Amino acid sequence: MLEASVPGGADMPTKNQREPKYWGLKQHLLDMLRSMPAGSSIPTERALAAEFDVSRTTVRQALAELTVEGRLLRVQGKGTFAAQPKVAQRLQLSSYTEDMRAQGRQPDSRLLEMNEEPAERELAHLLGIGSGSPVLRMRRLRLADDEAMAIETTHLPLSRFKGLTQLVEAGASLYQVLRERYGISFASAEETIETALASPEEAELLGADVGLPMLLLSRHSFHQDGTPVEWVRSIYRGDRYKFVASLNPPMN
Repeated sequence: MLEASVPGGADMPTKNQREPKYWGLKQHLLDMLRSMPAGSSIPTERALAAEFDVSRTTVRQALAELTVEGRLLRVQGKGTFAAQPKVAQRLQLSSYTEDMRAQGRQPDSRLLEMNEEPAERELAHLLGIGSGSPVLRMRRLRLADDEAMAIETTHLPLSRFKGLTQLVEAGASLYQVLRERYGISFASAEETIETALASPEEAELLGADVGLPMLLLSRHSFHQDGTPVEWVRSIYRGDRYKFVASLNPPMN
């Protein structure tokens, strides 16, 4: 019989509760993962079920939770492996490229879509332009060390950035172009973080399972004069990414 000693918590079994079978297996796997290097293969579902005398359904539940938590990486047709530690990104006004380099990882991007389209009313309000005004919509797959991390969709008002589409099409860095060609200096941003489930298309692009919990970020960035510059929607793999914020006490 599996036994586990874990700190008390709202979502953890107490002495007065019957411990689910998968829970003990999960704790055993966590102990095992602490001593395993990333990329190490773990036993198959069948082997785990036989070793701990539980059903394969129980094994799958334990593995599924550990995968969602970013402890395991499941590769279809190959097996289940100890995952790399999550990328820890600080919440600050910086570019994806800068963030990844600060983590010691090699950033890269793949352009998925780039279109000029009229702004709907809500987007026009966010960008401080008239409804129907042209915006540039860029959708990019963000990678780190060749691993898909996020899908980022950026909206910018073309009325303020004449010729931006051609410059970005030439392969230039967006933030570098905004800074050097248009004199943009980002001064502030409002960022919202929510949870979302991956759509089939997003899951395929990110190499994740359909329905895997994701982190959904919305960023509204402003120039030094208070003018809106961009509105960005990014969806990050919840099993590979976490965000860190530094908090200061309020001023008296």
